[in-house]
Amino acid sequence: MNKNNYVAIMAGGIGSRFWPMSRTGYPKQFLDILNTGKTLIQSTFERFARFVPTENIYVVTTDSYRSIVMEQLSALPAANILCEPSRKNTAPCIAYVSYKLAALNPDANLICAPADHLITDEASFEEICKNALTFTANIKALLTLGIKPTNPNTGYGYIQFEPRSVSENVYKVKTFTEKPDRDLARTFVASGDFLWNAGIFVWQIKNIVKAFENFLPEIHEVFEAEKNLLNTDRETEAIERIYPQCVNISIDYGIMEKADNVYVIPASFGWSDLGTWASAYDTLEKDYLDNAVAGDHVMIIDATKNMVHADNKKLVVLQGLEDFIVVDTKDVLLICKKDKEQEIKEYVAEVKRNKGDKFI
Repeated sequence: MNKNNYVAIMAGGIGSRFWPMSRTGYPKQFLDILNTGKTLIQSTFERFARFVPTENIYVVTTDSYRSIVMEQLSALPAANILCEPSRKNTAPCIAYVSYKLAALNPDANLICAPADHLITDEASFEEICKNALTFTANIKALLTLGIKPTNPNTGYGYIQFEPRSVSENVYKVKTFTEKPDRDLARTFVASGDFLWNAGIFVWQIKNIVKAFENFLPEIHEVFEAEKNLLNTDRETEAIERIYPQCVNISIDYGIMEKADNVYVIPASFGWSDLGTWASAYDTLEKDYLDNAVAGDHVMIIDATKNMVHADNKKLVVLQGLEDFIVVDTKDVLLICKKDKEQEIKEYVAEVKRNKGDKFI
């Protein structure tokens, strides 16, 4: 394994669209959403540990999740769990691990990836990641992985790329587009030169640090001022000073949409961001009535096209529903039309207003 290759797994989100299974105190990245026997972060860690040294894998999360990460990723060194004092989107998260690694290894080559994505073709994913690391090790590039779209999904951002490759299966990025409406998404897919934005990035540390300096100078300045305290026993206090001064912004908005050295690798490796219950429905196997069921004792009677998740010890009998999400936990039962799933965040906010934090 190449000792200059590193991974940062971003694991600080709360996964509110997977409520009521995902809770603030125990969000979806630490859950076995699809009943596979492994949590999402465990699958992500194992996927990268096949080709990146374990000591070079970092998890960026919040302090309230540190003990969960330690429990679920027992092979990960405790020092490799980086805790953000507040959630400030992906740019400060990536800056934290980048400036830390810049001091440890100036030749570091880094993959940044979310903890909660599903990838079914892991061999293809590994091959593409290795190709990406080879490309960024030799080219002053900010690279992202783009997923070849299978439908005009309006829940993803899109990446347009130039027709000619600059290297084998590597293309210059033309534009980024945030979540489009249905008609525009259809146009993108039909054109053949747009990809879904998977939010997986690859670059040499020195190049992303330079990009922060150029495009997010306010973040660069605060990390630069405290860099001598990173990788020391005073790192936590330095980060607690840094974060209140950081703007809340994504790496896409802050850097990728502005830089002129952005490239993409088009990929197909069975990817889903598992952002919603409908994405879980799309991923799971269906019965003969097109129901996707996660649960050992779910009985379906005259019901079709439903997403059902229940505890393996509980009997659930479902009759007469079509196109519903049914999620049964020990203290909450959610029954929601699939086409209203984007409103689950609003339902969670309403629950909080009426019932407090007990069910959140």
